[in-house]
Amino acid sequence: MRTLEFQHPPITSKFEIFSILAFAIGFSFFLLELISEVHKTGVFVIGISVFFQVLSTIFILDNYEVKEVLRNNLLGLHVISALLGYAGFTVSAVYGILFTIMYKQIKRNKFGKIFVQLPSLELLEKLSFYSVIIGFLLLTFAISIGIIWLPQAFSDFTYLDPKLISTTIVWLIFGTGILTKLVGNWYGKKVIKFFLIGYALTILSMFLANVILPSFHSFY
Repeated sequence: MRTLEFQHPPITSKFEIFSILAFAIGFSFFLLELISEVHKTGVFVIGISVFFQVLSTIFILDNYEVKEVLRNNLLGLHVISALLGYAGFTVSAVYGILFTIMYKQIKRNKFGKIFVQLPSLELLEKLSFYSVIIGFLLLTFAISIGIIWLPQAFSDFTYLDPKLISTTIVWLIFGTGILTKLVGNWYGKKVIKFFLIGYALTILSMFLANVILPSFHSFY
């Protein structure tokens, strides 16, 4: 609706991005529910969507006049698919944390309310892995669009751009995790730990690329 009203994809400010991120996390969880048919863990995921959407609702502005490049639908598709990819990794991290909490409860023989609400460790691991696959596929799609379109759209384009490097690193980390799980037959705590470390490195790389280091595709 915002795209139709303002004639540009909703990617022109941090708070529009927050709204897309809120949707992306919810959509990733929706896909996961369709795949797994597990319906007891939504409260742990949707709360993140609510947080980002509340921030967006409070601070978002109505931008009718924006840079022409921000009206390009390919750029919008690139950004939104990338956010959907990162949302998949976020959902995976949530399940990884729940797996870790439940694992520790089982080892200590202390079973609280969270233990009753959650599915088995095996299913939590599968949910985390499925989320990574969703995120990886969507991020791959975003990278593919970027490789084709970004060099044509920006005169100062460079493959050494911090955002491109950080995105490639994230893609390689989770791609390695998927390959290791499928080929190396990793399972349980080992694979969850790998994905959680990967997510922590994702947050760090995004912070460095978006806040500290200069990038050719910083629009605001």
